Amino acid sequence: MSRFTLFGIHCSLYTAKARSYLRKQGIPFEEYSVSSREYQSSILPTVKRMIMPVLKTPQGVIVQDSADIIRYCEAHEAVKYPALPDSAVLRAVSYLFELFGGEGLLRPAMHYRWNFDEVNLDYLRSEFRCLMPAGTAESDRPQLFDIASGSMRKAAKSFGVSEHSAAAIEASFNEFLRLFEAHLSDYPYLLGGRPTLGDYALMGPLYAHFYRDPQPGLLMRRKAPGVARWVERMNTAEDNWTDYENAASALVSDTDLPESLLALMRFIAIDFLPEILAHIEFSNQWLAARPDLPAGSNGLEDPAQRFIGMAQFNWRGIPLRSSVMPYRFYLLQHLQDSYAQATESAQRDIADVFAAGDLSQLLTSHTERRVARHNFLEIWQ
Repeated sequence: MSRFTLFGIHCSLYTAKARSYLRKQGIPFEEYSVSSREYQSSILPTVKRMIMPVLKTPQGVIVQDSADIIRYCEAHEAVKYPALPDSAVLRAVSYLFELFGGEGLLRPAMHYRWNFDEVNLDYLRSEFRCLMPAGTAESDRPQLFDIASGSMRKAAKSFGVSEHSAAAIEASFNEFLRLFEAHLSDYPYLLGGRPTLGDYALMGPLYAHFYRDPQPGLLMRRKAPGVARWVERMNTAEDNWTDYENAASALVSDTDLPESLLALMRFIAIDFLPEILAHIEFSNQWLAARPDLPAGSNGLEDPAQRFIGMAQFNWRGIPLRSSVMPYRFYLLQHLQDSYAQATESAQRDIADVFAAGDLSQLLTSHTERRVARHNFLEIWQ
């Protein structure tokens, strides 16, 4: 049987999203580190930046980015569980949670990984060994870890992680765990009886950072054991209904969404909406200052750079600054395109659901120029 090859590492958020999807779909694959010879000699020169995950198909096609990997497989493979529901309403909700799962949980993911060295550090040293090329001398490993972890600690600050925001981050994440735990008490997955796109996106941070890292892993098991079991369920190919009686693969009704799902949407409205709106406003000002920016460019000297600046916003009662990444608009566009392409009746239903979740602005707030991905890079169209 022909097999796919997935390049990533165990503790990578976006690799966890792609890995879970491949397992749930029964798509055979082998996984290698980004330090492997093939990645270094073949993949890296192709994608032109150290980034993960990357999927290589049996035909040799290279797909980079967890969202694009899922879309590629949906289009080209026979899948067990389609990532996107047929219902326009549930499809829009799926895109919402793809955006939030991959981007909205970055702040607590980075906080819990890099601000608890007394608990996490020895574990992280072991985790980061897979980034180091084979044959790296033991004497060189501590210095290489310090370089890699130093880069990640700097990235954490760019997502708004600081002593100033730590208490609010922890309160926010505990609230999310409580809400997701309550939802999972009735449903095995986000939208009911089978995994969908939002599950895979949430799996990224919830597995790679929160379940596996010692400090948040203990927190999850203590305060949200149902979430921990969902992580385990999302990491296996087989269905497991031991927590649910009369389990079925049906999704929730798109005309009567569970209150526990709407509660999660209202959490996103508080926790992530102010940030993404601030990023859109910043980007539109940034674009306005560059009227001659050529299509197909990211507008920066380095084509591989992912950040265009820092935006400030109020978050849970405190001022915060975080890096503006056009990639987030790429994900947001999937939600907004789905809404725009729906029938008039479905658009009304989607608008009603997003109004109930206090998220109406997400359907219409956008950057003046669209973001695309071309040759594995984010560009302005």
